[in-house]
Order: sequence, then structure tokens, then C-alpha cells
Amino acid sequence: MISVESLYKQFGDLEVLKGIDLEVKQGKVVVVIGPSGSGKTTLLRCLNILETPTSGKVVIDQQSLDFSAKVSASRIADFRRLTGMVFQSYNLFPHMTALQNVMEGPITVKKESKAKVKERASRLLEKVGLGDKLDFYPFQLSGGQQQRVGIARALAMEPKVMLFDEPTSALDPELVGEVLRVMKELAQEGMTMVVVTHEMKFAKEVADEVIFMDDGKIVENGKPADIFDNPRTDRTKQFLRLIESGV
Repeated sequence: MISVESLYKQFGDLEVLKGIDLEVKQGKVVVVIGPSGSGKTTLLRCLNILETPTSGKVVIDQQSLDFSAKVSASRIADFRRLTGMVFQSYNLFPHMTALQNVMEGPITVKKESKAKVKERASRLLEKVGLGDKLDFYPFQLSGGQQQRVGIARALAMEPKVMLFDEPTSALDPELVGEVLRVMKELAQEGMTMVVVTHEMKFAKEVADEVIFMDDGKIVENGKPADIFDNPRTDRTKQFLRLIESGV
């Protein structure tokens, strides 16, 4: 489903990704952990080409982009439609209701009929527990509710893959659970997901594979039990100790 080969990303003289190789099978959940500045978010943004890789190859659902040569904007736009992305901040349109926010992408980008999209958007908001909030504006919703609208909005584009970039980091602790619950349900339904998070409990319970990144590289990867209970590298052990101690 997802294949990344020798992926590099530089910002000026700063090399942020240093030769990433990654495979994610269809229907699997991969959770990426690591310290701030390790390249986790940049990797995610390179998967849907919000950041253009310096070099390397990205394949999603048999569509391939090779960055050894210039890639056209139209090919990038087509490729990006394969993924839905949920960000740290909610990024909802403040002048639109929850329903209108979810409908916007399919209507403007995919040129789908309003009636068809409205039915799907209503169903998705019901799915994330917001069936009674269709006509609410973002300022009328809690942070957790806004993030769930963001998930519904990404799903409305009918992506092959869902990408989550620290989706609970901006939430008050009591609101985190409602977002993680929706993500767990997506995983149980077989959605292919790549999740960058500090929620270690979620990683242990939901991930098929955990990847530990540091300094732009994948240091270690494996099943959650292997990473959390029996890490192989000293760097992974050090990171997990710091996380467990709350530092």
C-alpha cells in the first residue's frame, strides 16, 4: 500500500530525512514515535507531498512518484488525493458549519454533486459522534469535537490512506480520548494509517508496527511489544525511559 525508498529531505543545508525506507501494508496501522526534531512530521508531510522530497521514491496504492527528476504539479495533486491528513491544529473554516467543512473538499476538488456529498458528510459526522452538531460552527465546538470534524473532513475525500500528525497534541487531556476512540474504530475497520503521536498507550494498543525515529533516520521498528518491552538499541531505551518518567 505504501512504499518509501531512500527518501531524503533537505531544508537549505539542514538534512531532515536521511534515507528513509518504509513499507506499510494495506489495512495496517504504523505509529511513528521519537523526540521532537527527529523528522516524524516531515516524513508524514512527504508522504502526501505537502513537502517535496529532495530525492527518493514514494508509492501509494500502486501510484509512484520518483523525485530523482522533477514531478509535475498535476501528478502531485492526483497523488495527494490518495491520502487524508489530520493535523495538530484543526484548520477548520471558521465561517462554515461542521457539515459545510466536511463537504468543501469533495465539492471543490473532486467536483462531486452537492446532494451526494451532503449525504456522505452527514454520515461521516455521525460516524465520529457529531451527528447532532452538523450546523454548529467551529467556535461552538470543543477542541476534541473540532478535531473529529477534521477527521470526517479527511475521510470525505475517500482516501486510501489516513495520515495523522500529532492529532491530540493541542487538546486538553480530557478531550484526547474521544479523538483516539475514533482513530481506533478506523483501525478496526481496516483503514491504512500512519500516525505520528506521543500517545504511547495508543501505540501499544492499536499499532501493527511502531517506528522509532531519531535524527532523520529510522533507528528501530517492530511490533509494539518488541519496541516497548524489548527495545534493541540504546537510543530507543533512552527515549522510552524519558517518556515513562514524564520528562
